[in-house]
Amino acid sequence: MKSDPYRPLKDAFARFATGVAIVACANDRGGFTAITVNSFTSVSLEPPLVLWCLEKTASSFADFSAADSYTITVLKSDQRKISERFAMHGAYPLRLDETEVLETGAPLLTERLAGLDCRIMDRIEAGDHVIIIGEVVAFDSRDGAPLLYFASDYAKGPYKE
Repeated sequence: MKSDPYRPLKDAFARFATGVAIVACANDRGGFTAITVNSFTSVSLEPPLVLWCLEKTASSFADFSAADSYTITVLKSDQRKISERFAMHGAYPLRLDETEVLETGAPLLTERLAGLDCRIMDRIEAGDHVIIIGEVVAFDSRDGAPLLYFASDYAKGPYKE
């Protein structure tokens, strides 16, 4: 087995605990494309901006490159299976019965801790990723505990269910 020269750096990055989210967009095939991320962050309140990072070699790269909007579904602590589903290449697509659309036409999962519907404002090339900045045009949030990721695995935090 070939050694990963980036493993020490990946291990250092993995020491930062993050939430887990699904980013999704409408695709030109009449369906939806979704990917699991932990690189989502808020940027600005006025205007309301968020960003996430997409690897250029991701199987969903072409769909997100062609999209003019996306959604971010922040996952609850009991949604590990859906996180794992969209972390794999070739994940089966989002179904209409598990999604809803707010304003842009991009889908949010109906079960969620929070949802952000965004119009893409900018894309910035950064190494082997593209930073995708979106303006939040609709959002919601709900009570519950977040799904957390730490040291390359799911983690439980000191939060209330």
